[in-house]
Amino acid sequence: MAAVAGKEEAKRMKKKSLYTVKEVSDFAGVSVRTLHYYDQVGLLKPSTITKAGYRLYDNHNLRRLQSILLLKELQFSLKDISDILESPSFDQKQALCEQIKILELQKVHIEQLIAFAKRLQKQEKDISMTFDAFNTSELEAYKAEVKNKWGTTSAYKEFTRREQQGSNFAVAGEQMMNLFGELGQLRHLPSDSEEVQAKVASIQQFITDNFYTCTKEVFAGLGQMYTADLRFKENIDKVGGEGTAEFASKAIAVYCK
Repeated sequence: MAAVAGKEEAKRMKKKSLYTVKEVSDFAGVSVRTLHYYDQVGLLKPSTITKAGYRLYDNHNLRRLQSILLLKELQFSLKDISDILESPSFDQKQALCEQIKILELQKVHIEQLIAFAKRLQKQEKDISMTFDAFNTSELEAYKAEVKNKWGTTSAYKEFTRREQQGSNFAVAGEQMMNLFGELGQLRHLPSDSEEVQAKVASIQQFITDNFYTCTKEVFAGLGQMYTADLRFKENIDKVGGEGTAEFASKAIAVYCK
């Protein structure tokens, strides 16, 4: 009965062009207070505000709300969601493909946890030494890649501005690869050693000086992307030797903590 009622409600709302905050709340299952907050922080602005101060939402707002709720389900922060949706390069269709990939990875992870729990329930003897079900590295790496792809709006704008001002990114890119080559020569050292961390700091500073302001938050995401994106991984390993990308990722994670 609830499913039928939901379909009837959807049909009714399709016939409308504007919806009150209460209607959107009932339809989407989001509290009125949450919708007000989304408006306050600029995440979901209403289409119109009446003279009496009532918020009205159109179909475009509802589509944006769907994207917000999906990204929220994928455990992105509201800031990340805002950055992703406001990114000049944001492509809805491509983003949906990436969101589906994240959901599929989450599904695999949940299925592994269920299987682990069932084995634990049966008290299998070898279960105590098995921790693979808790490994979310692939999922987290892919989410980091998505966030860095769509979410660094301020960095993207700065990058574009420098490009328009004539910055030679090709030369800077080669110089940055040289830095990774130098980092690769330190793979025999612990990732938290003073020499390794100094080299990591120089890479962060180089990005800031030549591409965009590289905060530790941005740098941490880049570190994950260096192993998640095969193109980055292959190029970094090529200049620094096999395993350099993994080493760089670990060293950057230490540095950003």
